[in-house]
Amino acid sequence: MEYGLGDDRLGGAKMTYLDTNIVMKVVDSIKDDYKVQLSTYHSAWLAKASFKQDSITRVSSYHLTGNWKVYGDDKYDYVTVSLDERLPYRSIQEVNPSRIIVDVFGVTSNTNWITQLSTAKEIKNAYYEQTEDDVFRVVIELKHQQHWGYFIYYDSTSTSLVIRVKRQPKILTPQKLLVAIDAGHGGTNTGAGGGTSGIAEKDYTLKIAKEVDKYLKAQKIKTFMTRTHDTDLTMPDRILMLRNENPDILISIHLNSANSDTVKGVSTYYRYIGFRPLSQAILKRMQELKLSEWGNVGAFNFALSGPTEYPNCLVEVGYLSNREDEKKIINPKFHKLVAQKIYMGVADWLKSLK
Repeated sequence: MEYGLGDDRLGGAKMTYLDTNIVMKVVDSIKDDYKVQLSTYHSAWLAKASFKQDSITRVSSYHLTGNWKVYGDDKYDYVTVSLDERLPYRSIQEVNPSRIIVDVFGVTSNTNWITQLSTAKEIKNAYYEQTEDDVFRVVIELKHQQHWGYFIYYDSTSTSLVIRVKRQPKILTPQKLLVAIDAGHGGTNTGAGGGTSGIAEKDYTLKIAKEVDKYLKAQKIKTFMTRTHDTDLTMPDRILMLRNENPDILISIHLNSANSDTVKGVSTYYRYIGFRPLSQAILKRMQELKLSEWGNVGAFNFALSGPTEYPNCLVEVGYLSNREDEKKIINPKFHKLVAQKIYMGVADWLKSLK
């Protein structure tokens, strides 16, 4: 779901990702998108390809919330909010203090109690605010400063909204994590090209990703790679693959390019503020390879930065369009050093959380 009709090579700025079978009120249509009315004062845009008209559904004049339950199982904490219809929502991460905010649109509170069980280990407090007449805000306070991820969906047997919260690992060492490694591009999606060498980004992201995988495994860390050879793999394919594997963190490897051959340096990217510390730690270590700092980039509208289920970091190792960076990128010894620095960045990040 997007804020407006703005667009660039990464698509329009995204408000949130939604579960399926949610009732939406269409109020306008422009080209490939529908404008949807979320509440009295809020609207958004959705691709027409995401809609299916349902003649059975009848739009109600108002919707009400019911009561909540906060609990945990052996892996996650949960907040379930009773609703009388599957309505759109958006989520926000906050830090200092660490909180998950979920705004549910088009509904008014009729929540008269929130049952909280001691089986919840990561959720410190859960409460709500009626921020507008038809915007209901769920507030979830976390015990730890670091966000480890959450997933929002509707219960398959009801219209209850579920927020599943991932707990911080009990032992904060890399060896206790499942690390997903994504080699950017692949197949017909070649990515950037080397300014002097003419090499394809897709080939060298895979070479570097394989070295990261090899190094982490040597440290007795469990890993998962989205691709291990040159193949076409869409972003939805990668996201669903990662959802099935359920990693603790994701590292996505890319190589940058610019119109000017003087632009150079390493950069890391995140979308959600709660995942920023991982990207900062990796960037700091990568600069030890005598790479210029291009920056730590937030609110990044890249598909693999979109999932909220796990901290993720995209690493643009260097610029293929810059001769100095390109020379490093084509060197196999440099790939091994990149793998080492990414590992050290992850270890630094975990150490900072203790």
